Amino acid sequence: MTDSVEAGGTATLEADPEDRSAAPPPDSRRAPVVLVTGMAGAGRSLALKLFEDLGYEAVDNLPISMLRMLIRTSIADRAAARTAGGAAPLSRPLALGIDTRTRGFSVEHLLAEAAALKAREDCEACLLFLDCDDEVLIRRFKETRRRHPLAADRPVSDGIQVERALLAPLRAAADLAIDTSSLQPAELRTLLVGRFGRDRSPGLTVTVISFSYKLGIPREADLVFDVRFLKNPYYDPALRGFDGRDPRVAAYVESDADFAGFWGNLTRLLEPLLPRFLAEGKSYLTLAVGCTGGKHRSVFLAERLAEWLKGRGFDAGIAHRDVHRAQVTGAD
Repeated sequence: MTDSVEAGGTATLEADPEDRSAAPPPDSRRAPVVLVTGMAGAGRSLALKLFEDLGYEAVDNLPISMLRMLIRTSIADRAAARTAGGAAPLSRPLALGIDTRTRGFSVEHLLAEAAALKAREDCEACLLFLDCDDEVLIRRFKETRRRHPLAADRPVSDGIQVERALLAPLRAAADLAIDTSSLQPAELRTLLVGRFGRDRSPGLTVTVISFSYKLGIPREADLVFDVRFLKNPYYDPALRGFDGRDPRVAAYVESDADFAGFWGNLTRLLEPLLPRFLAEGKSYLTLAVGCTGGKHRSVFLAERLAEWLKGRGFDAGIAHRDVHRAQVTGAD
């Protein structure tokens, strides 16, 4: 399976540095509740398994009418741990899978329940929508020979169109949308860890994605950087077979006369922006670095950028979206 992620619009901020410590730490008593929904075939089952690996209690196809009861039960399990005058924490973070196959599914009902959860003081609710290109969904259903839940006796493409129209309000209201059209499972895990990992440090979590412009810009990207102007190792036969994680490729890219100036400008841009994102209450950020084939220049820059972020105390993850396909096709 392949995937890409969407986490909101691009922000334009003034380059005015602020102390990262100015942002208030998250309330540890507010346990996460993630409502996982989206297009059939977009990877909800895989996402729930990954949430289990992250320590979440994952429940699939939970009837919406039982949602509040499950939350109340979770709170009751920890009633003994309630502090004097404080709100009762949930026993474990929850990841709840709800889609068109769920009994009594209703977009309006799910949106109302999501809003009610967000209004609670004892949990931090997130509506996660998994999306995917129609062509990829059709291929996945053909490969698994499964029927689309909304196209029992019709072509899969008809069911996809009906479902996409039905779920449009959910997609629009989602706190986080992940497009799984081109992500590998490991890359989806990186994105979920960065956004929902229980052991991540408080503050701004940054995910850096390398990608190929031939295969499209990651939809989840908050900021996109184009490095196709740098010297391309693909045209050096001695380097073509390696990717941007190889020291020889790194040295080649760094030897470009314009690299030092670009790198300096890039870090000077990000240095004041990142604290501002944090001060505005943003807890995660996705940076995307693209080149022609997603194998050499973007991979090297993404690795270097993640290292730079970690050196400044940020929780930084990295995902090379297209490096494996570039190795198969020989493109860059």
